[in-house]
Amino acid sequence: MNQVNLNSLKHEANELVPTALDVLKQYLKFPTVSAQNMAIPETVEFVVKMIEDADGEAEILDDLGGNPVIYGFFPAGSNGDATKTLLFYNHYDVQPPDPLDEWESEPFESTVRDGKLFARGVADNKGDLVARLTAIKILQNLQGGLPCNIKFLIEGEEEIGSPNLAPYLEKYRDRFLADACIWEFGGKDEQDRISMVAGIKGMAYLEFTCFGADIDMHSSVGAYVDNAAWRLVQALATMKNQQNEIIVEGFFDGIEEPSDEVKKAVQALPFSEEAVTNLYGLKRPLITSAKGEDPRTAMVLQPTMTICGFVSGYTGEGAKTVLPKSAKAKMDCRLVPGQDPNHILECIQNHLEKHGFHDIKVTMVNGQKAYRSDFSHPFISHVMDTATQVYGKEGILAPNSAGTGPMFEFGEKLKLPIVSTGVGWVGSKAHAPNESIRLQDFEDGIVHMAYMLQGFPGALD
Repeated sequence: MNQVNLNSLKHEANELVPTALDVLKQYLKFPTVSAQNMAIPETVEFVVKMIEDADGEAEILDDLGGNPVIYGFFPAGSNGDATKTLLFYNHYDVQPPDPLDEWESEPFESTVRDGKLFARGVADNKGDLVARLTAIKILQNLQGGLPCNIKFLIEGEEEIGSPNLAPYLEKYRDRFLADACIWEFGGKDEQDRISMVAGIKGMAYLEFTCFGADIDMHSSVGAYVDNAAWRLVQALATMKNQQNEIIVEGFFDGIEEPSDEVKKAVQALPFSEEAVTNLYGLKRPLITSAKGEDPRTAMVLQPTMTICGFVSGYTGEGAKTVLPKSAKAKMDCRLVPGQDPNHILECIQNHLEKHGFHDIKVTMVNGQKAYRSDFSHPFISHVMDTATQVYGKEGILAPNSAGTGPMFEFGEKLKLPIVSTGVGWVGSKAHAPNESIRLQDFEDGIVHMAYMLQGFPGALD
């Protein structure tokens, strides 16, 4: 198949972007919050329509529990290579929009300001799906067909840990078999370079509960009654010391030593403490500074332990002198290759028992293993090389993201290389109020996917 030059792809993308943005704005109206089981059926129907409107085939898989998984298929054109297949992974669910009072516009009503499109889910992950479908339309328009087979797996539970995805990948493995996969997310860094990852951290998301009584009590009885909130605080404090080191026995078991190639890639990653401090408004120095560690190494190669939330007693306006009957905390532990979330749960349970906190219950909300692609695979180089040509500057490729997703299941069951790239930017604020993408990044991302796709079959030969 004759390849279309980059300028022609850019021109066609520019022509299609207004329509693509209209579709994206309609997609963003659905408050598809999986944590609250909102707007699932109507969103699934809309995604199916987007695939079919792009001349693809769509199938809803919903026989194994959880929110439906959508399978999309676009066959190679008559002049394409039907022996090569690329898989796209996306999700249609989004995070809750809370806190609502911090949004500058309605979270599910798209708003354009200063060259940016604001809405919940626009960066994570609805904008990327529309960009990929638009790239397919470009190649169909300019080439009369696609250079390879293209498949989509679009799920609706990524934001709650993909608890039901593995059975679908197991049962429908043949549908999703491919030579390589483009993952859901990515974007520009603080120096406006496209930032991609070839892997992802795992996670053990845990819930701690402590009960001290059947009812809340007057705080005066704190003279002789134990306090559930204090007890849970003290239990959590035994797991990490003042140097921010995790001190749970067995927590680091099984960690795979990264290759020299991976270590070299980590050292090549850009990092600006000043930029991070300004972006988040940090009030204290980085914890890696006190430990004498490189933030890049910690971000990519080391596990974490984070208290995500703590609830107990009275937290409203004014005063209520109460001794709470119970306390609850949420924690996530980001894991690296070799760690097992179930082993992490067991280690923490043993740790609490050993330190006298046998009454504190720990349960797993969700768990996922880490995954890292083979850096030497030609697909990795192809995605990087095409990005450099489209964006006009060399991109950044990290061995794995600091975040988490179900990439391990794909790698294990489908046995393929995975690269994550997308249309976000360093200020996208995914999971936070005022989530956004920049309109130019959206258009450039469409061009990159089209350019990457038309050279994909040859890159694997």
